[in-house]
Amino acid sequence: MEIIQASIPLFFLLIAAELGYARFGRRSLYRLNDSISDLSAGTLSQIAGVFTKLLLLGVFGYLYEHARIQRLLPVPAWPNNALGWIVTFVLVDIAYYWFHRVSHEVNLFWAGHVVHHSSEEYNLAVALRQSALGGLVGWVFYAPLALLGMPWEQFAVCYALNLVYQFWIHTRVIHRLPAWCEAVFNTPSHHRVHHGVNPEYQDRNYAGVFITWDRLWGTFTAEREEPVYGLTTPLASWNPLWAQVHQYVAIARNVWQARSWSERWHFVFASPAWRPRQDGGPVQIPAVSRETFRPFDPAIPRQLSLYALLQFALAIPGALWLLATAGALPLGALLAGAFAVALTLTNVGGLLEGRRWALSAEGARTAAVSISGAYWLAVGRSPTWLGACAMMIGALSFAMLVTQRSALTASSDERMDSPRGAT
Repeated sequence: MEIIQASIPLFFLLIAAELGYARFGRRSLYRLNDSISDLSAGTLSQIAGVFTKLLLLGVFGYLYEHARIQRLLPVPAWPNNALGWIVTFVLVDIAYYWFHRVSHEVNLFWAGHVVHHSSEEYNLAVALRQSALGGLVGWVFYAPLALLGMPWEQFAVCYALNLVYQFWIHTRVIHRLPAWCEAVFNTPSHHRVHHGVNPEYQDRNYAGVFITWDRLWGTFTAEREEPVYGLTTPLASWNPLWAQVHQYVAIARNVWQARSWSERWHFVFASPAWRPRQDGGPVQIPAVSRETFRPFDPAIPRQLSLYALLQFALAIPGALWLLATAGALPLGALLAGAFAVALTLTNVGGLLEGRRWALSAEGARTAAVSISGAYWLAVGRSPTWLGACAMMIGALSFAMLVTQRSALTASSDERMDSPRGAT
């Protein structure tokens, strides 16, 4: 998993390059609010991964040690050579294909994956918009590899490389690659189809690295026109925490209101589009076009956007430090740091929507930061510069926020259900 964290600087470098290309070519590829939401969701995913990756590797390691086939039958050990690594990479990619496919076809799994599809843009920042909770169920699809005797070290490396590969295909800059590459590998063109809400693009192109699995199992569709991106029922929010949990909330609400146990079962384990017959049956995907599509983009004052950007920029170094030191921190400190980052990013999302609740939440947060810094200095904790910085940043942020209170005019924080998203 360290491979993914080590790749983060490269990810940001490539995002910067794509931004530069967009500005030089005068193409609209990024929006500030959408990109902050993407990176906020990715940050929450990485922090949650500190805990969930232990589940994946823990289960994998336990099955390898106690239930691999070599302990039961006279089967040779998994080869630790070039062939063994190639087979590992291919099998991990197949496991990813089926995990990804089920994550679109089963509502409970879709609830963990939907966050990745909730952006209405398509750029490299969207690649980092990942689930914080999907890892709780993903291990099911990789467990058979442990039973086959695949060493967890090989699995962890190939799993990470599989995810890192998928970063670069989230771009509109690359149109098509050579025919042989399009035939074998997952490419930006193939993956744009996967993110489309167009009816003809639904539930297609699940590949991680090799598009051959989609061709083999009948889920491949070529890109004929650029898709409309997002969810068929838009998320309509920049709140990264709501993006992570909104589908679970929708499932819970539907289960609570269901008329029978059969309906409850289907709301959890059937397709995200499933609806009872008496309610009209499966959700029908409406036709869309880029000419008529209107993305979610609430207007807020420029000063408020700049404040949100500043707080986001201050939160990211703290999150990266938390990820880098997670293994050495006490559990209480790790949880406190995760809460602080999540609260900051959630408030930033609310501010970008102009939500009234964000004023109270952010005011309380910045006041707490300033008071904590003052306390740090008062008790003589070292380093003193940290306390001084916290006190000044919190106080200045609070003062800036007060000047923007009139901009937060929304009367409620209503949320839209997302019964079905882009697949």
